[in-house]
Amino acid sequence: MFPGASADREAADYVVVGAPLDVSTTFQPGARFGPDRIRQFARSYDDYDPRADRHFSDLSVHDHGDVRAWDDADEYLEYLDGVLTDVRWDDALPLVLGGEHTVTLAGVRATDPDVFVCLDAHLDLREAYDGNPLSHATVTRHALDTADEAVILGARTGSEPEYERAAESDVTVVAPEAVPDWTPAFDADESVYLSVDVDAADPGFAPGTGTMEPFGLRPRELRDAVRDVAESSDVVGFDVVEVNDRDDGQSAALAGKLLREFVFSHAASDEA
Repeated sequence: MFPGASADREAADYVVVGAPLDVSTTFQPGARFGPDRIRQFARSYDDYDPRADRHFSDLSVHDHGDVRAWDDADEYLEYLDGVLTDVRWDDALPLVLGGEHTVTLAGVRATDPDVFVCLDAHLDLREAYDGNPLSHATVTRHALDTADEAVILGARTGSEPEYERAAESDVTVVAPEAVPDWTPAFDADESVYLSVDVDAADPGFAPGTGTMEPFGLRPRELRDAVRDVAESSDVVGFDVVEVNDRDDGQSAALAGKLLREFVFSHAASDEA
């Protein structure tokens, strides 16, 4: 169980769902261990948050546990979509723990947002990667099948065709050095799905991820972006993905902290 996620499902405002899919990772596998590691390395965090003046355990968070993954990614995403749709039908907000970034597609499909916001080192706008059209490297392209626009924060690498796609009007790319000055500017009636690929962080801070890319964001910059989106937008879903077991817990600790920051900030905004 994610620490503090002790609410009954029927009363929950937020539902944690683990999605340990790990079938298309192309460099360092291990994302299947992400959900468990995020829960493990969140155990040391105090329940109380001084900024919010709230206890996490008072915010009506429930941990559904993991949705066991299998090799057929298309079938798995369809099943995971159903689990997350049930969360939405119960008037709760899904909090997905990956798993490779492909699991984000289930969250996007279940919540049907207007805007897809992603913290990511990569554009993920490929049509296919290594011949696979359903890959962690195609997530943002597929998200745009559902969302009207995508905002990619912290991207610093991609293929030439990806940058050509990113130049179209429905994609905004914010370079790492510009993220601290970025401010969400969504319409009040626009719904937002927020995805955090932990590789958005510089690998010096989060080395336990599948595809590391230097010159990334500092943890406080990720935290501030998560807070800004949570506090200023109609967020309908959240995930943190691409954590693996190839470090001493730095990536998992960061992921767990970002989930908590999202919940504290979103709950405060929802009550305002």
